[in-house]
Amino acid sequence: MEEELLKKLSDSVVNMDEEGAVRYSQQAVAEKLDSYTAIDKGLASGMERAGQLFDEEEYFVPELIICSDAMNAGIDVLKPHLKQEGAKKKLKGVIGVVEGDTHDIGKNLVKIMLESSGFDIVDLGRDVPPADFVDKAVEADARFILLSTLMTTTMDNMAEVVRILQQNGSRERFKVVVGGGPINQAFADRIGADGYAKNANEAVKVCRELVAAEL
Repeated sequence: MEEELLKKLSDSVVNMDEEGAVRYSQQAVAEKLDSYTAIDKGLASGMERAGQLFDEEEYFVPELIICSDAMNAGIDVLKPHLKQEGAKKKLKGVIGVVEGDTHDIGKNLVKIMLESSGFDIVDLGRDVPPADFVDKAVEADARFILLSTLMTTTMDNMAEVVRILQQNGSRERFKVVVGGGPINQAFADRIGADGYAKNANEAVKVCRELVAAEL
């Protein structure tokens, strides 16, 4: 039953069916399906399939936008039902996809999970220049800078954020966490990041561990 519902959620996104995404998300809530699972294995899975169709030139930008609208409509239904684990005090972070990359499904899931766990997250969006991460983190008095990419060609922009922090003397002020398809722990270590997360659940765990004494 769960697998069937997850498939309906995924299909609703691929089929650009916003009403269906909302309806099946409401069904997931009613049937007490874990909301993160519904988002990750249902809605986000559908968006990944849509992305593959885009790569295969069966879908184009207008279709992707409508698919994204359907996914977000479903997320709006499910988000209030994510398990609230809650930090003792809200720590701030800025999150975004580094310059040169516009893939933001993973980034959006990380933001949702961190917010549901009590963190205060400022979303900088996609295609964000390295200097903007630093400027916005300072402006927001953030504790975290969370960097995402799905492209190997933009990975050095993550390293550039760390370089800027080192150059301006503010490296110790922020915890830098990286993630995305081509990223791994070895890369995080090489650029001097504080943490690496392979998925949204892991991102929450990593962020909590990095500032355990402050929670």
